[in-house]
Amino acid sequence: MNIGDAHCLVGEFNFENGVFNKATEAWLCALTAFEVARRLVEESDHEGADLSAKVEASIQRFGSLERKVERVRIAFCDELKYAYYLTAGDRHFSAPAIICVSSEEETDTTLFARLLPVAIGRGTSVLVVSHDDVSNRLRGQSEVFLSCCLDYLTARPGVDATRIAIFGEGLSAALCTDFAVSDRRVAAAVCDGGLWSWARTRATVGWMTSTPDVTDESVVSMRRSRLVRQLKCPVLVVAGGRGIVSVPEAVKLESDCTAEGIDIELALPRTTKTPMGGLENFVAADEHIFGWLEGKLARSVAP
Repeated sequence: MNIGDAHCLVGEFNFENGVFNKATEAWLCALTAFEVARRLVEESDHEGADLSAKVEASIQRFGSLERKVERVRIAFCDELKYAYYLTAGDRHFSAPAIICVSSEEETDTTLFARLLPVAIGRGTSVLVVSHDDVSNRLRGQSEVFLSCCLDYLTARPGVDATRIAIFGEGLSAALCTDFAVSDRRVAAAVCDGGLWSWARTRATVGWMTSTPDVTDESVVSMRRSRLVRQLKCPVLVVAGGRGIVSVPEAVKLESDCTAEGIDIELALPRTTKTPMGGLENFVAADEHIFGWLEGKLARSVAP
């Protein structure tokens, strides 16, 4: 955490002296350092609460600069849900946007702080919402809320309504698959490709029949890719690491979909061994995801 604190001090110094570009760079570096530290401490550790406070303070400092960060409200039924919003920069320029949903283990603040360093400078607006706000036991309500998020972005100045993507982590990846199936306005999706639903179906069949769901491989392939075949947008499935997607199943899904001509890609985050276990290289993973989204959301140029 000392590294993050040092970057914060550098950011404060440059901010007070009017060197805003260097202040921005220092605070972004601090956010990355705090995320590394967060992954190395236990959730119950008192350092966790201290880290959260420092992350929120860094976001507020960053928001005081030219590239403003907003805490916005999303209208959902009779409620207002809070979210973080990062503008692409120019309100008069129509830019793509990404709805990012945190995992069940993280808050929207944690995800937003982690994504800020990779999202800055890409000419893309980012809306970050919490898994707790998206997940709902009532059937269809998760999709309704995410549609409200998409409506919010569509109404924002400077957002191209035809280039809005969805990105979910953990169980939120499964929710994003369902949403992309239900709302055809989604231009690209980083999701689980329907594998969580497939795994639950197989487990349920096995439990009800007391026998494994063994059947013809062609039938298995069709069932595995049932949801992803309903998607009308490019798909990136992130497998392994801290997510819910099994690498072997993801590889099979990619093979099934490639054979059918479905636009799907697979990403496998790298991990580094530490004394506390494997540490996912989230910086490289996020760069890959946003790079993929940037490519898929790029405006096509006529020859």
